[in-house]
Amino acid sequence: MKQKTRITAMPVPHADDSPAIFLSPGITFHADRCEPLLGAVERGEVSLNALARRGYPGRPMPRTMMPEISTVGLWNAVGPQTWGLNWHRNEGVEFTYLSGGHSTFLVEDKRYQLESGHLTITRPWQRHKLGNPTVDPSRLHWFILDVGVRRPDQPWHWPEWLVLSPSDLQSLSTLLRHNENPVWQASPDLGVSFDRIARLLQTPDPSAIQSRLQLCLNEILLEVLELLQKKKVVLDARLATARRTVEMFLAALPEHIEHPWTLDEMAENCGLGRSRFAGYCRQIVNATPTEYLTNCRVEAALKMLSQSDCGSMTDIALACGFQSSQYFATVFRLRTGKSPREIRRGRVQS
Repeated sequence: MKQKTRITAMPVPHADDSPAIFLSPGITFHADRCEPLLGAVERGEVSLNALARRGYPGRPMPRTMMPEISTVGLWNAVGPQTWGLNWHRNEGVEFTYLSGGHSTFLVEDKRYQLESGHLTITRPWQRHKLGNPTVDPSRLHWFILDVGVRRPDQPWHWPEWLVLSPSDLQSLSTLLRHNENPVWQASPDLGVSFDRIARLLQTPDPSAIQSRLQLCLNEILLEVLELLQKKKVVLDARLATARRTVEMFLAALPEHIEHPWTLDEMAENCGLGRSRFAGYCRQIVNATPTEYLTNCRVEAALKMLSQSDCGSMTDIALACGFQSSQYFATVFRLRTGKSPREIRRGRVQS
C-alpha cells in the first residue's frame, strides 16, 4: 500500500470490491493491490493461494463469508526473488507464519530476520515491509482480521464467529493493545493450524470451507493468547491511549504539510475534541497545533531551499502548505529572521 493523501476518519467499507485502505493518524494508504507479488505469480516465480476482498490478491471471498477477514492465504517463493512488499499498513490486525525458508522483516525502525516457525503480529498503525529489498525463499501464511480499529486508543470488536470466552477475548485484546512486539517464536500447534488452512484453501468453493476455516482461526487466536500469556509479556497501557494517537499524528504530520489543515480536522483525525487535542499537543511538542504545523512547514521549506532544483518560491510555498508566496515569505522571516530569497542566495554563493 502506498500514496499519501488527505486523512479521513470514515470507517473502511466492507464491500468486496472496495480497495484496501488504511486510515491512520497522519496518513492514508491506498492499496497498490500487491503488484510485485502478482507480477511474480504471473512469471511463475511464486505460487499463491488466497481468498481475499478489498483489493488484496486472491480468489474473491463471498460477500457474506466472514466479512471481517480481508485476506487469508499463503505464498510459496522457491529461490531468491526479484520483488518485495514495500512499506505499508493494513486495515486490520495481520498475522503471518513462516513455515519454511527465511525473510527480512522490517517494522517501523527495527529489522528482524524471520526464520521458519516465526509468527508476526502487526497492528493497523504499525508500518512494516517484507524483503529488504527483495523477498527471500519462503513459505508464508497470513490472515488479516479487521477488529474495527485504526488508532491505538480505539476499543477492539471481535467477530461474532469467534468462540473464545468473553474473558479470553478481553485478555487477548489487552495483550495485543498494550504490547507491540511484532515477532514471536510460534508453538508447533500454531504451525499445524496454519497448515490446515493451507489445505482448506485448495478447495475450489470458498463457501464450502467456512466452518472449518472459522475453526482454524479460532484455534490460532486461542494459541496466540496462550503464547503471549506464557511469555509473560510486559504490558504498557500507554500504548493504547489518546495521547499515543496524538503522538503518532504529530510524528506523521511533517510528511503531510501540503494539506490545508484546520484545528478541527487535526483533532477529528485523532478522535478528539479541539481542546483535548490541543492540550495533548502542548504536552508533547510544547506548542499549539497551529504553531507546530507552521514549524514543520518552515523546516520543510528550509530543506527545499537547500536543494539546487527546488523550483520557484511559489512552488516551494504551495508544496509546504502555504497559501501564497507572500504569506510564505512573511511567516518564514518571522520564524528564521531571514527571507527565503536570502537563504537561497546564501546557498548559491557558498
